[in-house]
This record gives sequence, structure tokens and C-alpha cells, in this order.
Amino acid sequence: MTTATITAEPVADARIPLRAHVRHTSALVRRNLLWIRQDPESMFDAILFPIIFTLLFVYVFGGSIGQALGGGQEAYVQYVVPGLMAMMGMNMAMGVGTGFNQDFNTGVMDRFRSLPIGRGSVLSAKIAVELLRMLFATAVLMVVGVLVGFDITDWGGLLASVGLSAVFGSALMWVFITLGVVMKNAQSVQAMGFLVLMPLQFGSSIFAPTQSMPGWLQNFTDYNPLSSLADAARGLMVGGPVAHDLWVTLGWSVALTAVMAPIAIHKFRTKS
Repeated sequence: MTTATITAEPVADARIPLRAHVRHTSALVRRNLLWIRQDPESMFDAILFPIIFTLLFVYVFGGSIGQALGGGQEAYVQYVVPGLMAMMGMNMAMGVGTGFNQDFNTGVMDRFRSLPIGRGSVLSAKIAVELLRMLFATAVLMVVGVLVGFDITDWGGLLASVGLSAVFGSALMWVFITLGVVMKNAQSVQAMGFLVLMPLQFGSSIFAPTQSMPGWLQNFTDYNPLSSLADAARGLMVGGPVAHDLWVTLGWSVALTAVMAPIAIHKFRTKS
């Protein structure tokens, strides 16, 4: 067996010590960040989504929904911004799936396969970079929110909400990693992602209270994890009940990770 053949064989993660895994992950995170620097258009979703959604819902629906909340546009800003924070994590999680799919289809994964690195480092780096993109999108959301009138009354609650959104978003990433590995192209991943995202987003308490919804839809929102995440974020940021929605969100995060992470890792190892 030639040296070239030995080098081309995938390196088993079990043979690589933890320190090397950390070093490989750091190098791949740097690689992904440099790629973003060379292709700033890849950050358009993280920049434009929070701006467009905030302005759209505040200025188009803020007056009418704000009156239903017992106030006006100002009341709606306090309601919708924490909800949009919950949505950011979900939208950014989809980027993991499309990114993985593109790496497979463009030959990047073939290049990684030929390098003496653990395949787990590729997964870890991708998730870490998407978490950074998620935090950046959340920062943009908060800046826009403050500009349209959102009042940050509890900085500790704000940080806790960001952390909770990151935890739930990380759990969702395993779903989209699986889609990114099994779907044929990035367009298919995006189409499937939107089919999942749209009912969850609009059938929740992110944009409007659920009391006026039909009974069958209220039943759906009661079990929708985005409703729990949005309500927990509101309780942490502007005051209100927190404990129940917090535990429901954490429960969903643990369940999604426990079910989807092994599937995603298995599919990734099989394909890579």
C-alpha cells in the first residue's frame, strides 16, 4: 500500500486525541470564517432577516396587534422582538444543512477526507460557525429592536434569552445536518426547511397572541416549541411567567438532540 493511499484513507476519530480534535476544529472554524470574509454575501441572511422581519411586523402589523395587546405599536415592539429572537435561531440553523450539502456537492468533503483530521472536527466547526452567525443575527435584531422602541429592562434576562435561543438552535441544527446530508442539493434542503419552518413560525406565539386563533390551531401552538421559546424569552426580557416555558424549551432541545444527533452523525460518517 502506497503512502498516498494511506494518506487518503479517512482518519478514525478514535485514533485522534482530544487536543488534536480541538486544534482541528479551531483550524476549520478559522477556515469557515475566512470563507465568510471572502464571500460576505453569505452573511446577508444574518443581516437582512432580523432587519426585514422587525420592520415588517412592527410597522405593518404593530398598530392593530398592539391594540389587541392593550397598547399600541410600542406594546407590540415589546411583544414581538423576543419572539423574533426565537425565530432567528431556527432560521440560522437551516444554514448548517445547506452548507453541508454544498460542501459535499462541490468536493470540499472529498478534500477533508484526504486530510489527517477527525471527521467529528468538521461537524464541530460547522456548528460553531453557525452559532456565531446566530449570535450575530441576534445582535442585529436587538440593535434594530432598540431603534424601533424596544426597551431593555433586564440585561441578565436578555443574555439568558440569547443563551436559550442558542441551545434550541443548536438542537435544531442536527435536524438540518441530517437534511443536508441526505438531500440531493441545497435547493432541496432549503425547500424542505421552509416547509418545516413556516408552520412552526406562524403557528406559534412569535408574531401574535394565540388566544384569537381557532381551537385546533391553539392546540398546535400549545405543543409548538417555538411558542415556548418565544414566551420564555418574553418572560426573561420584559417580565412574566418563565419556569414552565423554560423547562419545555429545554426539554425539546434535549429530545431533539438525543434523537437527531445520532442519526445526523451516522449519516455524515456513512457519506463522508
